[in-house]
Amino acid sequence: MHPAVHISPLTASAPVVSALAQLIIETVAHGGSVSFMHPLAQEEAVAFWENSLQAAARGERIVLGAYDGEVLAGTVTLQLLCPPNQPHRAEIAKLMTAVHYRGRGIARALMLEAEQLAIAHRRTLLTLDTAEEDGAAGLYEGLGFQRSGVIPDYALKPHGGLTGTIIYWKRL
Repeated sequence: MHPAVHISPLTASAPVVSALAQLIIETVAHGGSVSFMHPLAQEEAVAFWENSLQAAARGERIVLGAYDGEVLAGTVTLQLLCPPNQPHRAEIAKLMTAVHYRGRGIARALMLEAEQLAIAHRRTLLTLDTAEEDGAAGLYEGLGFQRSGVIPDYALKPHGGLTGTIIYWKRL
């Protein structure tokens, strides 16, 4: 990872929301399966991140940002709010690295920080899913996540066509 990159929890502000919106728009445009279709409208991206950061302010999740100086290079969300019978579990969502920063270890660093925060919040199990095609399976398996299985035709890819999703888990 680039030595100038630092990772910290994000809170709602116009610059943070704008940077997150641009990151998810870029991710979707480049085929990232993060729940949205291409083209992703600015207003839709902004609304998503405003809602996500409001949930973070309520303690339901932690949205991490990896910054290279003032530039948002990546993000991941640790979802802490689970049903009452699952207080030991958290879910990883929306792991994204800006195209210009890919291959520099930022996604790995974000995941490791999310794991440490999960432990600090007394979570002992992490779950996540990733697209079967062009997802981050290699990254997750390299971090010790165990593959549970594949759900075929789970979601539309951002530019159309169906893809399966791989379900992963990891004990902390």
